[in-house]
Amino acid sequence: MSDLPTRSFQRFLIFVLAFVTLLVSSCTQIQKPAAEPFFAVSPPPPKQEFRWSNGKMPKSIDPARAAAAPETDIVRAIFEGLTEIDAKTLNAIPAVAEKWSASDDKRVWTFQLRKDARWSNGKHVTADDFVLSWKRLASLGDITAHRELIQNIVGLKAEKSGSIPQAIDSPDFQHAPAKGSNTTLHNETGSANLAGKLQRTHTPDAPVEPIARHDEDRPKQTETVMAKKIGVESVGDSVLKVTLELPDKDFPKLAASPIFRPVYGDGAEFETDPLDSEVVTNGAFTVADTDTNGVVLDRSDTYWNKVGVNLDHVRFVPKETAEAALEAYKNGEIDAVTNADFEPLALKLLTPYQDFRQTTHNALNFYEFNTKNLPFSDRRVREALAIAIDRERLTDGDLEGSAQPATGFLPLGDDHKIKLSLDVEKARGLLAKAGFPNGTNFPQVRLVVNRNDTQQRVARTVARMWKQNLNLDTQITVKETSEIEAVKTAGEFDLIRRGVVLPTVDEMVSLTSVFGTAAKPPEPSAKDRRQDEISPQPDESQPLKKEDKKGGPSDGDNIAESLVMDTKPPIVLLSEDAALYELNAIPLYFPMSYSLVKPYVRGFEINGLDAPSLKDVSIDSNWQPK
Repeated sequence: MSDLPTRSFQRFLIFVLAFVTLLVSSCTQIQKPAAEPFFAVSPPPPKQEFRWSNGKMPKSIDPARAAAAPETDIVRAIFEGLTEIDAKTLNAIPAVAEKWSASDDKRVWTFQLRKDARWSNGKHVTADDFVLSWKRLASLGDITAHRELIQNIVGLKAEKSGSIPQAIDSPDFQHAPAKGSNTTLHNETGSANLAGKLQRTHTPDAPVEPIARHDEDRPKQTETVMAKKIGVESVGDSVLKVTLELPDKDFPKLAASPIFRPVYGDGAEFETDPLDSEVVTNGAFTVADTDTNGVVLDRSDTYWNKVGVNLDHVRFVPKETAEAALEAYKNGEIDAVTNADFEPLALKLLTPYQDFRQTTHNALNFYEFNTKNLPFSDRRVREALAIAIDRERLTDGDLEGSAQPATGFLPLGDDHKIKLSLDVEKARGLLAKAGFPNGTNFPQVRLVVNRNDTQQRVARTVARMWKQNLNLDTQITVKETSEIEAVKTAGEFDLIRRGVVLPTVDEMVSLTSVFGTAAKPPEPSAKDRRQDEISPQPDESQPLKKEDKKGGPSDGDNIAESLVMDTKPPIVLLSEDAALYELNAIPLYFPMSYSLVKPYVRGFEINGLDAPSLKDVSIDSNWQPK
């Protein structure tokens, strides 16, 4: 009898363990199933055909008119420029030009063209093709997309000062289309932009015949082309020399932009038929068909690196809405979606999936100062306002994670160091040194924004930060988009909200897009030289000192009469450091771009430049979901 309780306890323990095991097993069976790794799973196409929805139906395939997707995507596929942009590094890589060199001052660039580059009609691509095509850009005037990109080339600058538009300036945020594009304005969530790696190994597909000039065989350039001397000249058939107004270390990156790609002859076919399927091209693909169902491309038989191109066909499938593109993607009708206006709720639902991609887009939202107004002519005041803003709070709160904090002006530059971080104590000190301790006697800040819910919300948050951190009051004025330019011209603001899409990674040209066309400064007067001794300008040939990289004078600088700083000659902003030193604007945030790409698609790299290439894309027909 003495061991009875022990046996009873053992039986009870076994029962409890069995019950717990059964309970755990049951709970495991009723757990929520693991989420699918992909938003949409479908079998890969049986052939090397890539089906891409990148917006609505294109209006033109003319490189001169290609301002944004879908036009730019098609132009990059069917035309090839001097250079291309590597999607991963954003560096310039060889294309029609095998190599290039620059003068010591980076004003004269010489490009050596490959001798096996041909047009789809079999003719050779020559330096004259680029000369005629770039003259055509100037002769088209305001029709040219991103005309600001050619302004630094000698002889191609607009005749009238201020007549050249800056980069696409979006009223409610980010990717606004330029003239001639049918892409709708993108909302605050951004859009998708993809790019492919472009580096290729040169393997000619056939013996190359000696180059013969064929000017007599091609259409002649119209008489409207400028007769004055320009800084683009051919030195024989295979050498192109470009002379710039201002030095530009990044010019090969700029030359990869769609508008710099050559057209055959005078481009008259684009005037009569903007989507001419018979157009002569020199890229990796040729136009096979264009109709209301989209644009179909075939791999070019005359492309110099035909064997390096994997795809046989590319089908651009236009969709009017993001919802229609998502439905087609889910049904397996298309392989990639870019340039779609995903709503915030859709972005939250898509984020966990492996086939959903996002990256920082090459665009900037910022507040531009009116430096003609006191006290905003004082750089210390401008820096105080800039570093009193908590950008992470803006992007995480008001923008719901759809943007990245902008501590500088260039989202895709090589320098990713923090430049304008939140520093309330320093901001207060700068304001005090400017004569406004704790905001005393500081005038009400007049901030003008466009009528957009997100921009008004951001403005209210910034105003609260200035009040809390600097004790400054802000008057927020909301204007219609159509009224913004008039307000800016009249100078009826202290700060005005702007949003710019930057079409290049060329540092100087991007800064020109933000701050306006650069101009060579006049010789400073004696008064200006005395002022410069008090507040010296950055040396463009040397990196800024550590204390200047957040924008100019350090806390210990004694700057007398700072309110006359805007009497200096205009500054040529050749670098982001120089722009941060001047600080004529407050960068706020960089938008994000989004895309969906099926897992069987290889080599379709995403970056923020909106510069996709199809040369490295392939379809893995053997792919199967795990």
